Amino acid sequence: MTSVITGDIIRSREFAHPEIWLTTLKKALSQLEQDNSLWEIYRGDSFQIEITDVTNSFKAAVYIKACIKMIKDLDVRIAIGIGNKSYQGKDVTESNGEAFVFSGETFEALKNEKQNLQIKTHSAIFNDELNLYFTLASTIMDNWTVNSAEIVKLSLEHPDWLQKDLANHINISQNAVSKRQHRAYLFDILQLNTMFTKKINQLLT
Repeated sequence: MTSVITGDIIRSREFAHPEIWLTTLKKALSQLEQDNSLWEIYRGDSFQIEITDVTNSFKAAVYIKACIKMIKDLDVRIAIGIGNKSYQGKDVTESNGEAFVFSGETFEALKNEKQNLQIKTHSAIFNDELNLYFTLASTIMDNWTVNSAEIVKLSLEHPDWLQKDLANHINISQNAVSKRQHRAYLFDILQLNTMFTKKINQLLT
């Protein structure tokens, strides 16, 4: 099995300097996957990335979200598809299989709903449960400030760093780091990721 994230940048056409979010998005995708044949930006503000370790797909979605939310007034819509891969193309948008179909279908559905994060697998029960959690998590993540998004991004990039390390990196106090992490509900998001990993492992068995 593999996982595919399909998404687009919300309000990108209203943004005066597209090179800013485009550079940010490219850095985020390359951070998640160094093999650039596994990710692509297309149709201006849409993107797709294959996350071969399916247990990392939710964390990858959170990371992309944090990177884009660091740019004021922008957000991202993300669909995760998990399933088999039946064809390997030259790049990710030419590949095919369940994961790609599920991701694409969910992404199209998101455009007609007021949701920015959903998942689809072959299990309807799994989908219903995880999407309920994702809806609740999105009420938090959709309201991240620039500072909240930044601290989430750095915390995900450097999971072994202590708060004092994060504080030194962005030149703020350790107390300020703690407050930003709590305002971002970072530890709740990480707990959700732990549960997501367990659920995915059950799905794979």
